[in-house]
Amino acid sequence: MTKPLKLAVVGHTNVGKTSLLRTLTRDVGFGEVSHRPSTTRHVEGARLSVNGEALLELYDTPGLEDAIALLDYLERLDRPGERLDGPARLERFLDSSEARQRFEQEAKVLRQLLASAAGLYVIDAREPVLAKYRDELAVLSMCGRPLLPVLNFVSGSQHREQEWRDTLARLGLHALVCFDSVAPPLDGERRLYDSLALLLEKARPQLQRLIDDHQTQRQLRRSSGARLIAELLLDCAACRRSVAAQSELEQGAIRDLHQAIRQREQRCVEALLRLYAFRQDDAHATDLPLLDGRWGDDLFNPETLKQLGLNLGGGMAAGAATGLGVDLLVGGITLGAAAALGALIGGSAQTIRTYGSRLKDKLKGQRELTVDDAVLRLLTLRQQLLLQALEARGHAAVAAIKMSLPNDPSWREGSLPDALRKARAHPEWSSLNPGAALEDSERQEQINALAASLLILG
Repeated sequence: MTKPLKLAVVGHTNVGKTSLLRTLTRDVGFGEVSHRPSTTRHVEGARLSVNGEALLELYDTPGLEDAIALLDYLERLDRPGERLDGPARLERFLDSSEARQRFEQEAKVLRQLLASAAGLYVIDAREPVLAKYRDELAVLSMCGRPLLPVLNFVSGSQHREQEWRDTLARLGLHALVCFDSVAPPLDGERRLYDSLALLLEKARPQLQRLIDDHQTQRQLRRSSGARLIAELLLDCAACRRSVAAQSELEQGAIRDLHQAIRQREQRCVEALLRLYAFRQDDAHATDLPLLDGRWGDDLFNPETLKQLGLNLGGGMAAGAATGLGVDLLVGGITLGAAAALGALIGGSAQTIRTYGSRLKDKLKGQRELTVDDAVLRLLTLRQQLLLQALEARGHAAVAAIKMSLPNDPSWREGSLPDALRKARAHPEWSSLNPGAALEDSERQEQINALAASLLILG
């Protein structure tokens, strides 16, 4: 079994070393992230594994605080005529009392870099290039280990990326990578590991396995996320509430439906956060408009008529069903029991048992409340935007994702996917309805089809 590659994450205090580790390990609880200087006081490690095999060990180190004074001290330790190389000079320093007192933090960093195959030198690219950073690099270079500069916080407009590139090139560091730990690029980890492979050729197979696994895991998260969204949408499309045609009762039922859909969306949000290994308070579903509900045509939509065994091409049954559906849609019931019974002609006994109670409720003045098509489109858009935000979010991010209503009014337009139109006629497909048949094979087929279409749209 290959030994894991050891990397020391080094740099000035408060430049985002722990933040980088959180994002690379997908662990929001790793270390402590704070704007206070010297938050990390000791070396802390993490492993990245593939199929149970550890391939990479990352070590978070304290921030370098006084490299200028340390470099001066190292020069004073030199004896006339000596020509020690960098590691030998550092070994002498690490044996001194100053390494245990004044330069204790710097000594921890140097010991870890000497014990590692290479170092990731993290830079806050928003900071100006100062002398202290050049001295840090001079001290770190004495370890004789390859250094890969990592330019952090480059997603905003205040960075000084080009200044840092020019300075690093003058110091002989031409290989570097931009990796914002709060908003990393989608290919950021691949580029980081590719750059490391240029410095550590023998480690290329291990690093390539990490790259391949990262891509595989990303695709699995996307497909799992799309399925979670598809299940949410099918649950909401198939959800229904029956209520007496009285204004006060109708408004109460609308509020109950509103709350049920909002809670169901929040459960989807929480599931997506778990899938991407974020905290539960990193995003919350905000309020939803229900557009005063959606009334009555579900019982007689094409899918329901198909289930009733009716011929839509003509005949008394189809005409009665269509007439009753239109009449219910506008809110009145005038066709009577004969028309409703006529609509069931040709249906099986099982069909009558299944839909007879719903017809009876209609004839008694009950109305069925379901979620408006526009709200389903809004749910789709919000969850897709959340999925995209989670894919682009680093695990060092602390600001919560805002899930407000989109400004683009296009979510109110267009037709629903076939799977959701079909779900309108299958209340048994919704976990929000009593007696749900969630393992129904046709339900699973529709979820799979809807998830696939969401991946294409995403």
